[in-house]
Amino acid sequence: MLFNSTQFVVFFPLVGAFYFLLPQGLRWVLLLGASYFFYMSWEPGYVVLLAVSTGAAYAGGLLIGRTRGRGRTWWLAAGLGVNFGLLFFFKYYTFFSGELRPLLESVGIDFSLPASRFLLPLGISFYTFQACSYLMDVYRGKQAPERHPGLFALYVSFFPQLVAGPIERAGNLLPQLRALARAGERHRFDYDDATNGLKLMAWGFFKKIVIADRLAVVVDQVYGQPESYGGPALAMATVCFAFQIFCDFSGYTDIAIGCARVLGFRLTNNFRRPYFAASVADFWRRWHISLTSWFRDYVYIPLGGNRVNEGRWRINIAVVFLLSGLWHGANWTFLAWGAIHAGYIVVGKLTMPMRERLSAALGLTRAPRVHHAMRMASTFALVCFAWIFFRAESVGDAVGIVRGLVSGWGAVLEPARLYEVVRSMGVLPRELAVVAGLVAILEVAHVCQTRGVTLDWLSRRPLPVRWAFYSALIWTIVIFGVFRQKEFIYFTF
Repeated sequence: MLFNSTQFVVFFPLVGAFYFLLPQGLRWVLLLGASYFFYMSWEPGYVVLLAVSTGAAYAGGLLIGRTRGRGRTWWLAAGLGVNFGLLFFFKYYTFFSGELRPLLESVGIDFSLPASRFLLPLGISFYTFQACSYLMDVYRGKQAPERHPGLFALYVSFFPQLVAGPIERAGNLLPQLRALARAGERHRFDYDDATNGLKLMAWGFFKKIVIADRLAVVVDQVYGQPESYGGPALAMATVCFAFQIFCDFSGYTDIAIGCARVLGFRLTNNFRRPYFAASVADFWRRWHISLTSWFRDYVYIPLGGNRVNEGRWRINIAVVFLLSGLWHGANWTFLAWGAIHAGYIVVGKLTMPMRERLSAALGLTRAPRVHHAMRMASTFALVCFAWIFFRAESVGDAVGIVRGLVSGWGAVLEPARLYEVVRSMGVLPRELAVVAGLVAILEVAHVCQTRGVTLDWLSRRPLPVRWAFYSALIWTIVIFGVFRQKEFIYFTF
C-alpha cells in the first residue's frame, strides 16, 4: 500500500478513528493489526519474514538479558545472524552468486549456485536494521529487554515507518508504545498533534507527487538512454534527480512522521536541509540521518572511529561508506557511489589546511556569506556527481554519462537548439520552468525553516494567514500533482 494511493486515503482515517475510539488497552492491538495488514497489502506471504525477524530479535533480547558471560555474545550473534541472514539471502544472494561464478571460472572451477526466484521483500533493509539496533542496544546495556511480545512486534512493524524508515531506535519508540499498555496513563486525542501531523503529511505529498514525480519524467527519459544525450541534458537530468530523490524520500519521511504525530507518536527526523550543507561530511549529518547514525553507532565507532591512526581511519571510512552503498542495493553502482563519498571525506580532510590557506589568501574569510555560498555550491556539485552512479543502470552507463557531460554545450548558446534539447527530455520548456519554480518554492521554505518559520510558528499566525497557506498548498497539489501512484524510490531498498 502506497502513501500516495486511494487505498491509503481510506486506510489511514479508519485506523485513526478507531484508534481513538477504542479503549487505550486495545489500541496497540489495532496498530499491530493495521501494520501487518499494511505490509500484507503488498505481498501477503512475505509477512512471514517480518514475523521471523521480529521473533528472532525479541527472543534474542530476552536471552541476552537473562544470560551472563560469553553466552550473551552467542545470543547476540544468533539474533543478528537470523536478521542479517534474511537480508543477505533476499537482497544480495543473486548479486553475489552471479559475481561468484565468473570469479571461480577464472581459476578453473566450474561451480554455480541455484538461482533465486524470490522478490525483494518490501522494507527489509529498514526493519532488519531496526531489529538489529535493538539487539545491540540490549547487549550494550543501553536498552532493557522488551518483555511484551505484542509491543515489540509493533515497534518493528509500526506502519508509518515500516517500509522506508526512519530507522527508529528502541529508546525512542518503545517507551511511547509502552504508554499504550500502561495502566492509568491516558493517551488522548490532541488537536495540535493531529493538525500539525496533517500539515506535515500535506507537505510530504507536495514534495512527492508535485515535485518528485514531475522530475521523474525527465530523469527516467534521460537516464533510460543516456547515450542519446549531450552535456546539457545529462547535467539537467542529474540535477533533477538530486531534487527528485530528496523530495521523494524526504516526502515519504514527512508523511510517515505526520501519520505518527496524528496518532500521538514522535518519530525521528530523517532530513535537515541536506543541500544546504557546506561540506560532504556536513551533507551526511543532514541526509538520511537515521541510517547515518546507525552506521556511526554500530559500525564506525566500534571500528575505532576517528580515535585511530590516519591509515586506520581511512579504512574505517571506506568500510562504512561501502556498506552504506551496499545497503542501498545489490549493484556495483551503489558500491561506486559509496566509494566516491568515502573518497570525498578522506580527500576533504587531507586538503582542509590547504583549502583554508587558499580561502584566506583570496580574501574569502573576510566575506563569510560568499565563502559559505561557494562551499554550498561546490558540495552540491560533488553530491550531484555521485548521484550519477547511484541512478545509472550500470557502472558503464555512469562512466558514459560522465564522459557525455563535456559534450554538446554549444546548444546552450542557441535558443532553438536548447529548446529541442529540453523537448527531447520528455517535457516542454514551460513544464520544466514550472518544476524549477516549484523547487524554488521548496528551497524558500527551507530558508524560512532556518529562520524559525516552522509548523508551530504557522499555527500561531492569524486564521486568514493560516488558511491562505493551507489552501495554496492543497490547490498546488491538486493542480500540479502527478496522480499515477508512482512508487517511492526507497521502497526498492
